[in-house]
Amino acid sequence: MAQIHHYYYDDDRCEFVPVQHNSRDHFIQTTCLWILNGVVLGGIGLSLLSSYVGTPAELALREENQVLVHQLEQTQQTIETLEGEVIEISEFDNEMYRSILGMSPVPVSERIGGTGGVDPYSDFDLYSEDASEILRRTTGQLQTLERRLAVQRVSFDEIRNYYNENRDKLRHLPAIRPVNGIILSNFGMRIHPVLNYRRMHEGLDFRADVGTPVYATGDAIVSFSSMRGTYGLLIELDHGNGYKTRFAHLSSLAEDIKQGVQVERGDLIGYSGRSGVVQGPHLHYEVLINGRPADPMYYIFADTTPEEYLMYQETASSNPYSMD
Repeated sequence: MAQIHHYYYDDDRCEFVPVQHNSRDHFIQTTCLWILNGVVLGGIGLSLLSSYVGTPAELALREENQVLVHQLEQTQQTIETLEGEVIEISEFDNEMYRSILGMSPVPVSERIGGTGGVDPYSDFDLYSEDASEILRRTTGQLQTLERRLAVQRVSFDEIRNYYNENRDKLRHLPAIRPVNGIILSNFGMRIHPVLNYRRMHEGLDFRADVGTPVYATGDAIVSFSSMRGTYGLLIELDHGNGYKTRFAHLSSLAEDIKQGVQVERGDLIGYSGRSGVVQGPHLHYEVLINGRPADPMYYIFADTTPEEYLMYQETASSNPYSMD
């Protein structure tokens, strides 16, 4: 490749004269040219990189936003779990506490409530699409949860006031567990362990060894205390207002327990056993309203938390057999 020469015009000689470079000047000139080109190209590259990828600060902020979005997603899952638990408590409140006490249930629409009018979450549109959506959903769930908790708090206050005003009457309600033991079999259709066919199980079977103390579940009068067919040794209590309870398969009666005796909630009335037609020792407990069997699970609320109630229900419902 031919060498490129540069010229300048010499006024005295009236001609173009080639520019003479020594090696040092030529090296400096070439080096400066390459540095200048490098700076220009580097600036262009950084500009393009910033446009398509982002500056280091933007990259760090983007990564931080991703972490925050992930945390919001985890928070939302926690809120959904809490909301499910509150729904279970509200159902327990309506179906058990209010139903047994004869109080009107709280409507679902009142428990949930609602918000209307303009979009209350429009401020979240300033954020990224993912973050905005999660913030909208999470905030809405939190507000719904707050409303549910507020309604539930008022409901419990109403139940407490009702109980305080009707305490004497409610003393007769069979509202505690008759024995200190877990529930083995629930109310409903079950397979009899001895007769080996499916039939209606009209009570709860509590685990109880022979000789375990059995207690009256509400103030009552002993209306029966003797042997009765497949029940074995049976105590029947009349609580008034149409309520009766039965305690079956006993091994013996407590002292002075006989027909006509008055008992109070928590009084010792007998001892569990295995009399009658049974698979093994336990206590069979029934609640009757106007002569018709009712699920006793709804009548053990005075000494049972919602968590214990759900645990008992799940454990007993999973067993297809009864003990008697």
